[in-house]
Amino acid sequence: MNYFLLITTRTNKFNTDDIEGHYDHLEKLKKEGALEKYGPFSDGTGGAYLIKAASLEEATKIGNLDPLIQNGSSALTIKEWLLR
Repeated sequence: MNYFLLITTRTNKFNTDDIEGHYDHLEKLKKEGALEKYGPFSDGTGGAYLIKAASLEEATKIGNLDPLIQNGSSALTIKEWLLR
């Protein structure tokens, strides 16, 4: 398994109604053992979460299932992280 950092950045379409679904998504990943860490940025512009996935394609699929992304509230950036 590889580590991927999923960075969510709020868009001008950000809707607070999507936050509950976002946290449900993270809880599901946690129960599946894929989620390592997560949290918002202190400046309120978004947040990030660290997951384990087999490939960039799998990480992208997981990220695109996030309601923040599906509903356009946030944009998604994914980076494979070579942790040491």
